[in-house]
Amino acid sequence: MTAPLRRARPRCATIAPRLAIALCVALLAGCHSGAPRAWRLTDVRGHLPDLRFRLVGGAGRTVTASDFRGENVLLYFGYTHCPDECPLTMTHLHRVMVDLGPLAARVRILFVSVDPARDTPQVVQEYAAAFDPRAVGLTGDMAEIDSLAKRYRVAFERGPDLPGGGYEVTHGSAIYVFDARGRARLLASPADTDGDIAHDLKMLIGTEGSR
Repeated sequence: MTAPLRRARPRCATIAPRLAIALCVALLAGCHSGAPRAWRLTDVRGHLPDLRFRLVGGAGRTVTASDFRGENVLLYFGYTHCPDECPLTMTHLHRVMVDLGPLAARVRILFVSVDPARDTPQVVQEYAAAFDPRAVGLTGDMAEIDSLAKRYRVAFERGPDLPGGGYEVTHGSAIYVFDARGRARLLASPADTDGDIAHDLKMLIGTEGSR
């Protein structure tokens, strides 16, 4: 599908979350500065917890992290009314899946809504799948979403009501990469290219296949 035109200034992520992500990336990169670095993304192994959640999928059934064991996961937090960053990021991830070719069968995109008041299970699943058939939309109650966001240090906040109705939600823009055992391995930022993410996923899958 064609991504919407980007606005002059994205409104979906505030400066504060971006700064926090940048600082986190810098600190984590420094932890590995003494060793050769083959990864193009930021290596977060040992710095973030394993993938764990209990949310609701498009069919209205409970979905947990264990449902994706054996698959490499790309985790992203967003919402379906997002005017810029979310559609751009999901299009970005679709291009990564195309770059992976047959290896895409071993990767799953998880799109977790930070706007459960409007994003019903069906709405968020249809939104995610419209970008890529291997994308899964997930939602839940606010307590569940907040708990998962805090687990991975993701900040989000509902904005004020807009004059024409509705509202926007500011949120972080990082993409979290988990291996087939559910371990946090890599962190991608909006500055990382399709090729960077695809390159590291191929390396990750290749490492798993060699064990």
